[in-house]
Amino acid sequence: MRALEGLKPEKVFYYFEEICNIPHGSGNLDKISSYLADFAKERGLFHIRDASNNVIIIKEATAGYEKVAPIILQGHMDMVAVKTNDAQIDLEKDSLKLAVDGDDIYAEGTSLGGDDGIAVAYILALLDSQDIAHPRIEAVITTDEEIGMEGATAIDLSMLKAKRMLNIDSEEEGILLTSCAGGMRTDCHIPVKKEASSDGICLEIRVGGLLGGHSGTEINKERTNAIQLLGITLGQILGKVPFHLVQIYGGEKDNAIPREACAIVRLTAEAKECFVKEVKRIEKEEQNEKKSKEKDLFLRVKEIDMIPEQIFDTASTQRILSFLMFLPNGVIAMSADIEGLVETSLNVGILKTTDTEIVASTAIRSAIETAKHKVFLQVDMLTKLLGGYTETHGVYPGWQFDPDSKLRADMMRIYQKMFGKEPKVEALHAGLECGIMISKIPGLDCVSYGPNIYDIHTTKERLSISSASRMWEYLLEILKQK
Repeated sequence: MRALEGLKPEKVFYYFEEICNIPHGSGNLDKISSYLADFAKERGLFHIRDASNNVIIIKEATAGYEKVAPIILQGHMDMVAVKTNDAQIDLEKDSLKLAVDGDDIYAEGTSLGGDDGIAVAYILALLDSQDIAHPRIEAVITTDEEIGMEGATAIDLSMLKAKRMLNIDSEEEGILLTSCAGGMRTDCHIPVKKEASSDGICLEIRVGGLLGGHSGTEINKERTNAIQLLGITLGQILGKVPFHLVQIYGGEKDNAIPREACAIVRLTAEAKECFVKEVKRIEKEEQNEKKSKEKDLFLRVKEIDMIPEQIFDTASTQRILSFLMFLPNGVIAMSADIEGLVETSLNVGILKTTDTEIVASTAIRSAIETAKHKVFLQVDMLTKLLGGYTETHGVYPGWQFDPDSKLRADMMRIYQKMFGKEPKVEALHAGLECGIMISKIPGLDCVSYGPNIYDIHTTKERLSISSASRMWEYLLEILKQK
């Protein structure tokens, strides 16, 4: 018995479950890419699987649609694969455990991957159909979108004929996205030195209970960043209670607002009471400041049975906490042209400790290229002032609004006819692959849309069944226009 059996449209949810049965977190895409290539082979469809595991599948027009302009249907095959601390699942190897709750599909203990599994499911259902009218479909399914759009950057689209593209990578029904921010990933390497451990005890301090979320679409909600809060907390305490860092880490993905972060510190037994008292004081302050946004926020401290051979020296402890306290984070600038739109932001999403350094992985986004570069310079200068260096990757361009988009006009007209109301036309602070696609196909007319998906990139992610069904019917209506 399949978890989604009986849901309609049947083929869409069949293929969505097929995708969820194959591990497909970013960087772990060989199996899902093979599945897509085999799907095309079995149906005799022209396809290309490139060295980056991107897959292009072509299905020619149905009878009567040979002269209609071809269309690219585009989505990405990777998901942000995260799980709860107690989830008994290996996201590198195991299938997701799908479940249905009313109108929602979710995965037990993990993210769902509705972003962007629903796009791939739509595409496969169309390619597998025998009775759906459509022009030539050029399906482009890319890899590693969630870690810098690396598949889209590498893909060769020179064989395609279409000059219009539907990017099915949005998460709110009734909104047509027509521009987005550009972005880049920056890894900050801060050197540390260690010394022999002194006498004393070890305390573990943990920040948790936070909402987290997508660092593009939900950065405007000012959700608390666990890594930043941990740094600010320890920075405050260091001025009152001497201690040495042993470890510090947090987050899972650089484009997800981290929900948890943890540090282990070494201090004298006599300093324990004061340290714990300070943590409790700061916890109350933070809970009061954020009571309307982060209702479950906590700071917990406990003594642990650990005798480290080495600890970070005093200068390294101060250097790390200075970096975390002064690193820009969250919304940096709002758009002066579009009310309510974030223009520029930074999210520190991952913090790791090695024997010689800490590494903080950040995602910088901006609708303005020069503003994006200025934020990078700020981060780069701070890192260098502390004796470190930065590495950049996953750089992608923004997508500029096209006032003359025919595809947008057609989609607005069809939406109004089907649902009795106009869709909203918006810009997005998160990144989409449209800007990269336009750079490869000059003059490409793009619109991004999708069904309702809630709390993406988190273990609370849910896909609306009814919305997925409505947006499928919307897609079919778009395709049948001549």
